[in-house]
Amino acid sequence: MFKEPKEMILKGVGVVPGTDGQKMSKSYHNTIPLFGTRDEIVKVVMSIVTDSKGESPENVYNIHLLLRSRGELSELYKANRGNYKALKEALIEDIEKLVAPMREKRASILDADVKTILKEGSAKAREQAEKKMHDVKRKVGVTL
Repeated sequence: MFKEPKEMILKGVGVVPGTDGQKMSKSYHNTIPLFGTRDEIVKVVMSIVTDSKGESPENVYNIHLLLRSRGELSELYKANRGNYKALKEALIEDIEKLVAPMREKRASILDADVKTILKEGSAKAREQAEKKMHDVKRKVGVTL
């Protein structure tokens, strides 16, 4: 009658690091605003804590790994060893390359479009739910 739900966790998915090195979470206030303006992204990335104990800033590098391969980052971080500002600027550019098209697409969607999609989806879901409930009631003997 009903399918048992199964988890859908992709293998190899780790924790997305936040700007402070902990897991990224709005409750930790360590997120990068992906739909924020470029200036908002710049402000957040430039405020990432840069630990100076290694040759490269670990928090910046861990976020950067989500956007580029280790090989690409190796060259970039070797060329800019100790220049944390340049590495943060490179991270900003990579984030912008990824999110700018999504931000533009989001800005182009009107509230009326969203309301129409929600209304159509609601009607479709209601129709499917009514069919399912009719089948359930019939199988448990509540209706004929």
